[in-house]
Amino acid sequence: MDNKELELIMKEGESYKIEFKENMNGLDKEIVAFANSSGGRVFLGMDDHGKIKGIKMTNRRRSQIQDIVNNCEPRIKISLEEFQDVIIITVHEGEDKPYECSSGFYKRIGANSQKLSRDEIMEMFKSEGKARFDEFIETRFNYPEDFDESRFKRFLQLAEISESDDTDKMLVSLGVTEKQQNKLVFNNAGVLFFSKEPQRFVPWSVFTVALFKDDAGVEIIDRKEVKGSLFEIVEEVMKFVRLYSKVAYRFTGKPRRDNIYEYPFDAIREAVINSVMHKYYFEHGHNNILKFLPDRIRIENYWLKPQNFVLGKTVFRRNQQIADLFSRIHFGERMGTGFERIKEMCKKENAPFPEVEYDENYFYVTFKQSREYLKLAEKGSDGKVTEKVTEKVTENQMKILEELNKDNHTTAKYLSGVIGISERKIKENIRKLKEKGLLKRIGPDKGGHWEVIE
Repeated sequence: MDNKELELIMKEGESYKIEFKENMNGLDKEIVAFANSSGGRVFLGMDDHGKIKGIKMTNRRRSQIQDIVNNCEPRIKISLEEFQDVIIITVHEGEDKPYECSSGFYKRIGANSQKLSRDEIMEMFKSEGKARFDEFIETRFNYPEDFDESRFKRFLQLAEISESDDTDKMLVSLGVTEKQQNKLVFNNAGVLFFSKEPQRFVPWSVFTVALFKDDAGVEIIDRKEVKGSLFEIVEEVMKFVRLYSKVAYRFTGKPRRDNIYEYPFDAIREAVINSVMHKYYFEHGHNNILKFLPDRIRIENYWLKPQNFVLGKTVFRRNQQIADLFSRIHFGERMGTGFERIKEMCKKENAPFPEVEYDENYFYVTFKQSREYLKLAEKGSDGKVTEKVTEKVTENQMKILEELNKDNHTTAKYLSGVIGISERKIKENIRKLKEKGLLKRIGPDKGGHWEVIE
């Protein structure tokens, strides 16, 4: 601080980051307000008009100021300076918001420190990640009436967890339920994964997918509102992507051709998982969207930007319970390394790294066509391009292909339990897939395996 700076501050008056106070009355609320906002300075010993009234920095006064700060929760960082009989208290923006003093929570609004209402306090807790949607109890959910046992069993299979007779204990250990008054109650994570109708409780968890004819995204060819449990939503969104993606064939002279896909499916899947995992579920008016345009795929997600967020460096988990459940079934990782994984996947597929745009409330990821695919598509003679990855198949046939892609030794009995149709229907669909040239049996019935032909 020097004379020139002090004169300028006195002339300009109080502002978002400047507060004048004659004495220490109400000092705690000013300190808390700055900590809950962007930080600022309190000029102690000046009246509201910026005139110096004077106050000395004694050891006793320094101790009083420190006591005031220590009585705020959590602990607030400040620094003290004395200049021309003015004590300057610099308050750093808090890293552990929200902060409160004995009279409540305050925030800086313009040149004033304003007390927050109950709803404003709750919003601040939400925005700072102190109140997590996925951990809130859903009181409308009735167990076991609203519980989907088949979804739970499917989750256990994906997580490679052995089934147990004590389902209640397993649900508690997964962190999706707790006992209240001898009754098992579900949190929102449990509802979004294991409810018979997740969208009855959280309608905005729907994922919209749309195929557009034009580059501007106006003329829709196909549109679907994807519902179900969160892990099923990821699978259904990827079915849509695969259905409308193109593939180029590179003929190498070997019996098996190389398939070069238009987009890096693994990277897109990771981005879809991230959008579901980190969605700001407290906002009810927005659902996630995937737009399939002629030359790109764009994923739109409603979020709340974390403080000091740096793409690729900041590790955060908006919904820790949802992230943990996804991690258990090997959908993404708990370590928050999603974009590093996407980068590696794109590099492996010789595809451009997606364009990422974001502001305070929206996060956009745009995937461009892979370089290898475009190269083959342009050559024409060296590569053959088809309009779809596979022929048109039924939903159950698509599920069979996906399961066999995961485990080519899967049995008809297992497929029947997972897909929810009889073994006879499974065998009938397998026969049709073989006739279409999409599935081939290698080796005998016992000891052999399946090969999905793309």
